[in-house]
Amino acid sequence: MTFPSSMPASRLPDPMAAPALRWGVLGTGWIAERFTGSLRRNTRQQVVAVGSRSVGSARDFADRAGIGRAHGSYADLVADPEVDIVYVATPHNLHHGHALLALDAGKHVLVEKPIALNAVQATEIATRSAERGVYCAEALWTFYLPRYDVIRQLLDDGVLGEVRTVLADHGEWFPDTHRILRHDLAGGALLDLGTYPLALAAWVLGEPEQVVAIGQDVPGGEVHGQVSAVLRHAGGTQSAINTTIMADTPNRAVIAGTGATLVTDGPFFFPGGLTLTSAGKKSTIRYTEPAIGHEGLFVSAVEAARRVATGEAGTPLRPLAASVATLELVDEVRRQIGVTFLEESAPGVPR
Repeated sequence: MTFPSSMPASRLPDPMAAPALRWGVLGTGWIAERFTGSLRRNTRQQVVAVGSRSVGSARDFADRAGIGRAHGSYADLVADPEVDIVYVATPHNLHHGHALLALDAGKHVLVEKPIALNAVQATEIATRSAERGVYCAEALWTFYLPRYDVIRQLLDDGVLGEVRTVLADHGEWFPDTHRILRHDLAGGALLDLGTYPLALAAWVLGEPEQVVAIGQDVPGGEVHGQVSAVLRHAGGTQSAINTTIMADTPNRAVIAGTGATLVTDGPFFFPGGLTLTSAGKKSTIRYTEPAIGHEGLFVSAVEAARRVATGEAGTPLRPLAASVATLELVDEVRRQIGVTFLEESAPGVPR
């Protein structure tokens, strides 16, 4: 294919055009606060209720966010008749149980990533969503962003030629007090950070046929601190990913093909720009969008609103099957580096 003279435009609709749903937020942490603010400032979605383990924490969050109702239990939140859809924003080790709680209450559900601790739990969520006939998706916001619709078009149109290699890293330094360093909260690099590059590699090249991974614990050994993996995909294509919670890395992604190479501005999982360079580096074009950081968290919510309005139970932007497949990949990496979460050792917990 001839190298294009300009980048395609994102085809995603105006977020203000998405039908308004009444949202209940399950959880009161950092991501819940940013998600709620992003919805209020960028969409017509209505955040009407919040649920926590206590009335006090729910009320504090509701007061800060301007939410009308505060529930002192998660069960009360999902039972609220004024709530159409539940955003699950509790710690990783609680996603599975809270997603099922909301689904069993007949609510549509958007679950913060990772959708569960492992593929077995994710499969149970997908099965329950199908049984209940309600919308359910993982809020891995990267794949809902405008620039990923641009990438989608470039790949579909064959602009990169035969894609041979994907490179991606996600590394951040965290203080000792951060929850990501707590084993009791399923901490470590893989679920929080590694999900992004692993999901990207599989999205572009398909699920891998072979995985070779190495890992290292943080000093003291409570959680795994960094992981590197090389993946072989169909047709001899390869990807290489790295994730660490012990240092800052460029957080960029490269998709390299026989016709062109695409490089994201960092962080690759945030809103931002793209650079496309032809094979032989003869021509370069750019795609730009506002690098608004977590202000862009609304994208998965407006996609949910559009799909719910048309009676769909999922989204092609991040199908539940892809969420399950990503966790299958994470499970294999964890097997190779010897990581098990506490809940996976508890009786009766899917593992």
